[in-house]
Amino acid sequence: MYDDKELKEYRDLMQPPEKFEEGFDWKTIVGAIFIGFLMMPGSMYLQLVIGQGIGPAARWVTIILFAEIAKRSYTHLKEQEIFLLYYMAGAALASPFQGLLWNQYLVQSDAARMLGLTEFIPHWVAPALGSGSYLERTFLHRDWLVPILLLVGSQLVQRIDHFGLGYSLYRITSDVEKLPFPMAPVGALGTMALAESTEDKKTGWKWRVFSIGGVIGLAFGFFYVLLPALSGLLFTEPIRLIPIPWVELTQHTEDVLPAVATGIQFDLGLVFIGMVLPFWAVIGGLLGLIVTIVANPILYAHGILHRWHPGMATVETVFANNFDFYMSFGIGLGLAIGAVGVYYVVKSFRSSSGGLDFSALFNPPAGRGDINFWVSIAIYVFSTLCYIAFCLWLVPNFPWIFFVLYGFVYTPVISYISARMEGVAGQFVALPMVREFSFIAGAKFFGYHGLEIWYAPIPVHNYGEATVQFRQIELTGTSLRGIIKAEILVFPIVMVSSLLFSQFLWQLAPIPSPEYPFAQELWHLQALNSLLLQTSTLDGNSLFFEALSGPVVLSGLGLGLILYSVLNVLGLPVLLVYGVVRGLGQSTPHGMLLEVVGALLGRFYFLKKYGTKWRHYAPVLLAGFSCGMGLTGMFAMGCTLIMKSLGRLAY
Repeated sequence: MYDDKELKEYRDLMQPPEKFEEGFDWKTIVGAIFIGFLMMPGSMYLQLVIGQGIGPAARWVTIILFAEIAKRSYTHLKEQEIFLLYYMAGAALASPFQGLLWNQYLVQSDAARMLGLTEFIPHWVAPALGSGSYLERTFLHRDWLVPILLLVGSQLVQRIDHFGLGYSLYRITSDVEKLPFPMAPVGALGTMALAESTEDKKTGWKWRVFSIGGVIGLAFGFFYVLLPALSGLLFTEPIRLIPIPWVELTQHTEDVLPAVATGIQFDLGLVFIGMVLPFWAVIGGLLGLIVTIVANPILYAHGILHRWHPGMATVETVFANNFDFYMSFGIGLGLAIGAVGVYYVVKSFRSSSGGLDFSALFNPPAGRGDINFWVSIAIYVFSTLCYIAFCLWLVPNFPWIFFVLYGFVYTPVISYISARMEGVAGQFVALPMVREFSFIAGAKFFGYHGLEIWYAPIPVHNYGEATVQFRQIELTGTSLRGIIKAEILVFPIVMVSSLLFSQFLWQLAPIPSPEYPFAQELWHLQALNSLLLQTSTLDGNSLFFEALSGPVVLSGLGLGLILYSVLNVLGLPVLLVYGVVRGLGQSTPHGMLLEVVGALLGRFYFLKKYGTKWRHYAPVLLAGFSCGMGLTGMFAMGCTLIMKSLGRLAY
């Protein structure tokens, strides 16, 4: 994909510093507590209300706050301290216990009842329907003890595993093969943008652009999040000037566009996202959406989309179309992208000139805090064996050979392919449905029967992205010892705060419910899609096999390969393919219009006005907007917690 000269140019775009520092001190400790107990609840609340967490806002707010505190303490934040705060914010906002909110819904869901799966969902995922914890809406119940302990154990192994195969592949692809990792400097430079000192803010552009985005986010967040939350506390019905999650138009257009889900989402954040995303990826998404708008009525007229009928809204329409056609078609497109990724990795590996110096594996740069290469391999083996032990305990009837093949064959192969693809082209490679098809094979050929395998922590991982993160750590001059200390610190904070605030949110109102409109609107579709797959490992006629069509999968594979080849020959951006796949994905399409508006504004107005500087402005503007939205979400949740708590007091 690149010749050696181009590889070197990318490699030299940003050089690691000569000196590495840990950056772990009292500021990091206070920052972790601040993120865990102030940022995490706001992010969880926003996920349920509008479908988006705080995201970058948590990182920006934390770093800005600590920069101001440092200024008043006559000190400053080092780059390494800033990166550790940035790193911990990402780890903390994962909110692992939020998965328990989904699990309690899944057991009680209409989708599980409709598909007859309620009794098959294992009790170590969520208690059975008769549990008193559902009436009390509490996780602090003995029926939840096993699911909670299992979640903590799997999360602990996952955090240890972070320094296993992903780190080993980073050492191989970066230190030995010296691949450029073109996206790593972008991420590292973005993180370093947070290091702009308070003196620079007076003359620098970052603080000014961030502030503009923040004010827009605060203003929009007031009407989109805060007003409905506060009015819902004071009146019987919340006041929603902006519909959440979208305006439903499907039933108004069904005569003209049968089997097409139509509507519009008024989330201003989508405009800013459209400005940041690659232009051709957004346009590709629009093209994919246009194809579905044209194709769905034709497919319906020919009886292919036969489950759709007039009167269906967006969620029912998307699910019916996925069942009839788009699930199989999407699998084929995904296989095409995976095949192209594998082809380019093999091609680039063959074109590598000169021998590789493997001594770099055992002689890393001084001060970088590297783990011994063989220790990282041992961590990978240990964590994989832990996953296998979990699976053998939880799913004793599933053939054990699959777990071994997952952990010691498939995972290292796909991880190395993805790591090289990230290192050469900055693109992630994943093969679709490998996990799912292996489950089906276990049921079909080895007599497995049940749903437990779908919820077990099986060792199918792709560590390609981890290599980029380790390269970013190196570029910011942060010692790996500081990262390890941060992991040890943030793990218990994440566990405690995530459980605590999941409990609070469930106590406030049933999830989903009108108080959490995004969850109420979308979780049903997500449950239908996931449970449909799970029917494939039960006896009898599986709904998944009814939905899966070999010819449609092959047509998706063929179209993806042809489309990729045509774009390659014409010299058009390959990101169009990824965008088209996304547009054909039949997820809820109502936000695409605003993304396109943002992409067009960025490309044809702001890029012309500000030139190449706009590439730097756009991510900071989005981060400021996310920060403003996040602050309104945190304030809305604080008011909700206080008012609901007062409402529970006995007078």
